[in-house]
Amino acid sequence: MLRNKEIRQAAILFLIIVFIASTAGFKVSVTAGILQLFSAVILGIVFYVFTKARYKKIAQLSEQIDLVLHNSEHLYISEVEEGELSILQSEIVKMTLRIREQNDELKKEKKHLADSLADISHQLRTPLTSVNIIFSLLEKDTEKKEQKVLIREAEGLFGQMDFLLSSLLKLSRLDAGIVMFKKERINISNLVSVSLRPFLISMELHNIHIQTDIPKELNISGDFRWLSEAFQNIIKNSIESVGDNGKIKIGCVDNPIFTEITFHDDGAGFKKEDLPHLFERFYRGKDADATGYGIGLALCRNIIMQQGGTISAKNNPQGGAVFSVRFLK
Repeated sequence: MLRNKEIRQAAILFLIIVFIASTAGFKVSVTAGILQLFSAVILGIVFYVFTKARYKKIAQLSEQIDLVLHNSEHLYISEVEEGELSILQSEIVKMTLRIREQNDELKKEKKHLADSLADISHQLRTPLTSVNIIFSLLEKDTEKKEQKVLIREAEGLFGQMDFLLSSLLKLSRLDAGIVMFKKERINISNLVSVSLRPFLISMELHNIHIQTDIPKELNISGDFRWLSEAFQNIIKNSIESVGDNGKIKIGCVDNPIFTEITFHDDGAGFKKEDLPHLFERFYRGKDADATGYGIGLALCRNIIMQQGGTISAKNNPQGGAVFSVRFLK
């Protein structure tokens, strides 16, 4: 207690006042001097007892704070009736709860990072192993025709790895919040048309029919380039679902509350157990033959949600899957 500079100064001042008052009292009479000393001693004892009790409470709070800083799981801060200490206790409780929440979030992020790194390692290991096998085969005496086939396979595998790393980079930028989305007026019909362009040759080769029903005048607000990326991931998923001779219908509904763009394919739809996890990173479904890396829809959801939209997926009662993207007015 006496380590506190203010307490030492108060004690010295109190002793000076007692000395002056006692001296003056003894000059009046011995009784007055004794009463003065007795009163000073009583006041001193009372001050000491109350101050010591207060510092004991402060020391307890200090210990509790130390436990918080050392990530103690079991923490109890006793009730304090005094005004100032009660306020201090309340603030410490708030701080404790906040730190615990942040600590829990950090643990979740750490686990998510570890799981993501494990998934990335697994996703990259397969094509890298295949590339190594191809290179080992190329080292042998193979015919030119076989070499060309192996080289095309290697190019395809490098393309897959490039797509994976590019998508992961985009996801990490979105997660870090460093992407600055433009706020521009986007014509939906034009956005869908641009999003379909990379798949036109593939759809023609597989005889996939696309039907669009979007009013020319409908617009939404957002970043054209990023929304095009999101729509391309949805279209890619639909193309893979329908296979040869399939049909994909892209429509739009507009009302005073929201604008909704739907992507309906006539494929097999989703398994019931897959529906809650479709937009989770690296989720590839229960089907052992599932292709892809489980990144496209996660990236799509992130892009749309960060621009104020929502995306959902369901099975259509008449068959196939339906993706719905909504933007509030």
